[in-house]
Amino acid sequence: MAAHLSYGRVNLNILREAARKELREFLDKCAGSKAIVWDEYLTGPFGLIAQYSLLKEHEVEKMFTLKSGKLPSADVKNIIFFVRPRLELMDIIAENVFSEDKMHSSRDFHILFVPRRSMLCEQRLKEQGVLASFVNIDEYILDLIPYDGDLLSMEYESAFRECYLENDQTSLYHTIYGKGDCARHVANMMLRMKREFAGSQNQILPVFDTLLLLDRNIDLLTPLATQLTYEGLIDEIYGITNGYVKLPPEKFAQKKQGEASKDLPTESKKLQLNSAEELYAEIRDKNFNAVGAALSKKAKIISAAFEERHNAKTVGEIKQFVSQLPHMQAARSSLANHTSIAELIKDITTSEAFFENLTVEQEFMTGVDTDKVNTYIEDCIAQKDPLIKILRLMCMQSVCNNGLKQKVFEYYKREILQTYGYEHILTLNNLEKASLLKLQTSSRNNYPTIRKTLKLWMEDANEQNPNDISYVYSGYAPLSVRLTQVLARPGWRSIEEVLKLLPGPHFEERQQLPAGLHKKRQQGENRTTLVFFLGGVSYAEIAALRFLSQMEDSGMEYIIATTKLLNGTTWIKSLMDRPESQIS
Repeated sequence: MAAHLSYGRVNLNILREAARKELREFLDKCAGSKAIVWDEYLTGPFGLIAQYSLLKEHEVEKMFTLKSGKLPSADVKNIIFFVRPRLELMDIIAENVFSEDKMHSSRDFHILFVPRRSMLCEQRLKEQGVLASFVNIDEYILDLIPYDGDLLSMEYESAFRECYLENDQTSLYHTIYGKGDCARHVANMMLRMKREFAGSQNQILPVFDTLLLLDRNIDLLTPLATQLTYEGLIDEIYGITNGYVKLPPEKFAQKKQGEASKDLPTESKKLQLNSAEELYAEIRDKNFNAVGAALSKKAKIISAAFEERHNAKTVGEIKQFVSQLPHMQAARSSLANHTSIAELIKDITTSEAFFENLTVEQEFMTGVDTDKVNTYIEDCIAQKDPLIKILRLMCMQSVCNNGLKQKVFEYYKREILQTYGYEHILTLNNLEKASLLKLQTSSRNNYPTIRKTLKLWMEDANEQNPNDISYVYSGYAPLSVRLTQVLARPGWRSIEEVLKLLPGPHFEERQQLPAGLHKKRQQGENRTTLVFFLGGVSYAEIAALRFLSQMEDSGMEYIIATTKLLNGTTWIKSLMDRPESQIS
């Protein structure tokens, strides 16, 4: 099931197995039949760790979503609440417990906090008069969830908001080269913990040669731009949640001749996306313009493989063909799915609206007309386009211009509040606090210097056979990944002046390894760097880092970890102070 997690340079399946073991141990503490009441947000991350079959083996008979009021009926001995440490959830749990206590006095209640226990939450349960009802109160430290053979995420949805908006750095508790205030904070904690545990730690051979900590706010531009890789566009258009995507069903219907359209499915097509699927692993990081040719090539290979059956004459040849049949049928099904997804995406990427939006983004990235009111943004507001689309473009303009001129800023602000409602002043204020939107306070704009020195814009980026990371945005090289590339070779000392222009300190901490723990490196063996994005990372940045890992002369392999997988829409949404129904 999770073989793809162990294919990489570092076996990430070890983390999954450790998480499964802890889960089994907690379930076994609650002897007898069980019902789990889920905080809905946790079902996705837990699905990557354990399927229902594992829960069933440990006497889980029912599962419910946490909702206020009375729990659905279940003839079980134990009710277990799996929840995040949030005060508002404690009030719902109290309601559930009260309603159950009146009906089933013999039941045992348990609560499992994910990722850690909270004194405040326990205090709230005490105030509500239900704390004593719980037999077990425990924590399940589900920190880094393995998503793929080279990708880990904490899926901490409010990490960026807390770190950069509310100045609350408790989400950094877990996490050496680094850039940014949060990176420095994490490094300090790691070094302090190392000192405190000196002498009591197990001597383990290091898995990584280097740890690179990057603050999201050193590169605010990259997530705002529209991702142009296959996986990035799936996320931009449909949203990838915990490794799954839900797609419109029409393209996936098996239409038979004469079948009426009313019989077509109405339920979304749900697909899992990871490198366990051979074709997806091959095309996910390609620029979308190169995906059509890759699918066509794959179709010819599969077709030729099926044609081989006509050449199978002997019993041995027929037997060999039959043994390959399941793999070939799975490949054909995979090809059909990804051809349908590519068609859905192409319908959008070939539209005039998509092209106009992309053109404006690329003008901002190259420094064209960033200092005045943009007519495209003006038109979008007038047509009452989705607010997030407009905020992404405004933030891009602000970041590429080192802030907006007062006249431009006031104009945009006035237009948005008059068109979408004055309640959005809170969101605009949040974007200002996070430095995504700001007033220009000096005439000096550092972005052109950073862009030229680090070669962030490459004319004629090769989308089909890329030779630079800029292919992921068809010309723009993600700043975060360019910094990672330069660190490996020739080193950050070569760009000292540029690093000073970016927010927060940059630092290098060399840790002394005990004798006997130095790796004996084989000739030609690559070094391994863990790149940890504090505040979130996009799929396009992940694709760019994978590209660097695959470069023949790089000498470096990258494992990516993050507080959250994000795109421009989910990122801006996390900073909004309005319910979802109000923001599109």
